[in-house]
Amino acid sequence: MISPSLRCTAFSGSDRIASGELRHVALKAKQAFDAHPERALRVFDDRDARLLELPLELPAADLLAWLARPHLEEDAASARPRRPGRPKLGVVAREVTLLPQHWDWLAAQPGGASIALRRLVDAARAVTAAEDRRRAAQEAAYRFLQAMADMAENAEDAARALFAADYHLFQAAIASWPEDVREHAEWLASDAFGV
Repeated sequence: MISPSLRCTAFSGSDRIASGELRHVALKAKQAFDAHPERALRVFDDRDARLLELPLELPAADLLAWLARPHLEEDAASARPRRPGRPKLGVVAREVTLLPQHWDWLAAQPGGASIALRRLVDAARAVTAAEDRRRAAQEAAYRFLQAMADMAENAEDAARALFAADYHLFQAAIASWPEDVREHAEWLASDAFGV
């Protein structure tokens, strides 16, 4: 679901025109769209650099109303049949397939299979947290590189350096980029290099 308080960044061509909550960024994007309809306008989710599709052709008041409405993802979720679990507590029931010896081990654990699985997942998340952050930063920065590649030379070299975790090569590849694009790429990629 698109939330009006989602943190995002908008670019008109290679110029960063706004960064912050979507409701504010969307209005800036609308102004830029109206002023320069020929320029590429992109709004990125700051969490993962996914492009947000906004109906910028709408009047500003209608755009804000559109942002406030529940969207298709939420409508689809409410149309699904109710499943077992405790949704008010955030518990979601899903299918897990395991071999018989795994089920036997889980059944022997104190508290049962669900508690044992939650403990195992929490322990694995703690062990892999840094790697997960690195991978998420690489994916977000790569998405941004792909979206902005038309105005950023050496985008392929930058992507190779990003996935090789070579900070100096990445810096060299993006050195000639427009300042706003370069700064945003560096910000998105910061966890990929541990800087």
